[in-house]
Amino acid sequence: MCLCEYTPLHKSVGFVSTGWTCDLGPQHSGATQIDAGQGQVVMRNDNSEVFFLIESTWTKLSSVPLKHVSVGPAGIWGVDSSEKVYKYVAGDFILMSGQSLIQLDAGGEGQVVGVNSSASTHCLKSSFASAFNQVGSVSWDSIEITRLYISCNSHGCWTVMPSHKIFFMKIKPDSCETTDWTVINGAASIVEAGTDGSVFMINKEGQLFERTGISSAYPMGTGWSLIPLTSNMRHISYDQGVLWAINDIGAILKCTK
Repeated sequence: MCLCEYTPLHKSVGFVSTGWTCDLGPQHSGATQIDAGQGQVVMRNDNSEVFFLIESTWTKLSSVPLKHVSVGPAGIWGVDSSEKVYKYVAGDFILMSGQSLIQLDAGGEGQVVGVNSSASTHCLKSSFASAFNQVGSVSWDSIEITRLYISCNSHGCWTVMPSHKIFFMKIKPDSCETTDWTVINGAASIVEAGTDGSVFMINKEGQLFERTGISSAYPMGTGWSLIPLTSNMRHISYDQGVLWAINDIGAILKCTK
C-alpha cells in the first residue's frame, strides 16, 4: 500500500508498495484548488488568485479573482465568488453571461459542464465553448438532476450528488445529451476524472481513493482502492501520469506510479 506523508523538512514525501510515490511538488502559499489537463496545470490560492505552472514555477495567470478554475480540451475556464463564468482568451479571463455556476469542468471532449448554487447541472456544447472569444451571453443546456460536483474526460462524466452519492454518465459534446447513467458505490466529496480515463475520489473524511477496473469496455470501473496518506486531501487532479493533490495544510503533492 502507498503511504505518502508530508514533511516540510524534506523533498521526498515517502512511498510504499502499491506503486504510488508522492513528493512535494512546486509549492505556493495558500494553495486551495488544482486542475490539470492537456499537459497544463492551473491552481487557485486562498486569495482567489489563479496561477499557471511553467516548468516548476507558478506564474500568475490573470488579475481576475476566481473561486474555481479548470483546464482541458475546452480551454481554461473559471468561476468567481459571484458565480460568474469566465474563459481564458488571449491572455486574460473574459466574462461569459447567461449562466451562474459555483464549479465547472473543461476536461470532457470540448464541452464545459458545471453546477450552480442550487445544485443544478448545466452543459455548454463544444461548438459554443470553442467559439466563445469575447464578452457576451451564451445559452447553456440543463441536465435534469442535482449535483454538487462534476468532472469529465473522453470516457464520460463523474458526478457527486448532495447526498454524496456518485454517478457516472456520458455527455455528448455536440448536443449535451446524457446516456449510460450508472450508480457508483461509495460516498464522495469530490471525484476527478483524468484524461486517460483514470478516476480519483476524495471522501467526506478527506481520504484519497483510486478507481480500479477501468477499461474501454467498462469506463466506470469496478471498485475503489485507498491511497493512504498521513494528511487529509483538499483537492486533486490527474493528467499525463501525474496525480496532483493539495492536502489540508495547503501543501502541493506530485504523485506518480
